[in-house]
Parts: sequence; structure tokens; C-alpha cells
Amino acid sequence: MSGNRSQRQRLYPFGESSVSEDSGIYDERILILVFRSIDWDIRTVCQTASVDKKLRALARRILWRELCVYRAPQMITALTNGSPSGRIAGGWQAMAKLMFFCNGCQSTRHFQVGQPAPGHFVKTSRFSKTSGRSFLVKKCRSDLLYVSDPCEHPTGDDDLGLFRGVLWGFMKSRTRACLIRRRVELEGGGKCPFCRARVWSMTAAKLIPKSAARRLGSMESGVEYFVCVNGHLYGACWLVHLSSDEDEEKIDGDDEDEEKIDGDDEEEEEEDSSEEAYFNGGNQVVINGLKYGLNS
Repeated sequence: MSGNRSQRQRLYPFGESSVSEDSGIYDERILILVFRSIDWDIRTVCQTASVDKKLRALARRILWRELCVYRAPQMITALTNGSPSGRIAGGWQAMAKLMFFCNGCQSTRHFQVGQPAPGHFVKTSRFSKTSGRSFLVKKCRSDLLYVSDPCEHPTGDDDLGLFRGVLWGFMKSRTRACLIRRRVELEGGGKCPFCRARVWSMTAAKLIPKSAARRLGSMESGVEYFVCVNGHLYGACWLVHLSSDEDEEKIDGDDEDEEKIDGDDEEEEEEDSSEEAYFNGGNQVVINGLKYGLNS
């Protein structure tokens, strides 16, 4: 009996218990290996980050970054200037949300919708810097902008297209300089759905080029998007219905300029599922009437 006790003391010196804070699920090395084995499934990462404060802190410190680097290595390398192990504007959690979550749409002063479109996980996203150039006015096209293909939301009459993107080095970008030079005011109640920072309306700034509507397959007056102070872009458009001949044509972009990000292959779950709700409310979510803070 005494021999077993002394053996345990040798194994766990200084009074440590057999289950330390760094063991099992709290060991970041083990978590990384587990998530790699399941291709960094976004829903599983959300569920893990929702367990308790320790895992939420671990997710903020390393898991969101590892997920982004694993699922979109070329885009992340470009956005971090070749240093994906460092920081990114707005934080890695916001970047993960932007990659995998369509933020939905509500009416704004320049864009009216009959009913708000709810946010949801996307199965697949394609971000393209070639497309991104179409969203920048001519004087700003030296900026690096990745933009997703529009997520289509049928509304009965016209289809609503929702898209999102991210600018590299926004603080030193020509786009920000142009907004500052024109003295464009930040939107009063608008906040970025990914990082909760304040935003500029590119419609109000008159910085939406005609090429954006052409790239989206929309009318020139049917496009609006915003850019936040961290360089996240999000917007909506009314998609023009294609004829049967046009619908059969497939337009392929430049593979070198694209990053395809696969989400969950399963059917979308109900909107109040806990893992989807983790992203559905910015910094706070409401589940079964209870409010949870994501940054606590």
C-alpha cells in the first residue's frame, strides 16, 4: 500500500494530481491532432469552444488560427504576408467566421429586403482575389482583396446574393486612404458581423465600381457592401435571373487566384442548434432564452 503511494508521488511530484490542467482535452497538441484527423470540421471546433472558459480561451489562442491555416493555406499566407503563425486584423475567430459563415442580411438605408435573411453555415466557399479586384475602384486595385462567391437566398421574386471578403493590410491600404480622404463617416449603428468593429458603407462613399455588379451578376443599382476598420467586407445584391442558355455555361476562374473552402458536407441543421448559434450572434448568442457571451 505504502509502495503504491510512493510510486504515485514519484510519477506526480510536488503534489500534482494524476489529471493536470494540461492533460486530455486541454492539451493543445492533442486537440490539434484530433481536429486534423477530422479536417478541422468547423461545427466541432464551435462545440469545443463552447464547453467552458478554458477551451474558449484555447480556441482564441490557437484553434481558430490552426483551422484557418489548414483550410485555406494560400489565402492565409497572402493575408499574413507569409507569416500565418502570427496575428491577423480582427482576430482569428473573426477570420474563421468569415470563411465559414454567411452572415445573413437585413434592410439598410441603401438596400431594402422584404424579410431579413438569417445567418447560416456554408457548405463550400470560394474566395478569389481576381474577383476581389472587381470590387475596388480603379485607384484602389493595387489592394489585395479576397471575395467569396455570392451565397444565393431565394426570396420569391429575385434571388438575394450575400457575399463577404477580407482586405490585406487594410490600415495601409488605398481603400482606407480613400475613405479617410473623402471624410466618409462610419455608419451610426452598423457593426461588422465578424469582428463587431464599426463599418463604412461603400455605397455612401461612392466607391462601388460597375465591375462589382458585373462580377456578381447583378444590376448596378442592386449592390451594397460595407468595409469595417479591420478590413472585413460584407454585402448583398439582387441577382439577375439567367436564361436557360446562360445557366448551362460554367465560368471557371484562375485556380491560382482562388481558395476553395469546404464546410460541413451534411445537410444544414435547424437554426437554433448550439454550434450554429455560436456564430449567429456576433459576440453574444441566445440559446433557449439564455444569453451567452463569446468573449467571456
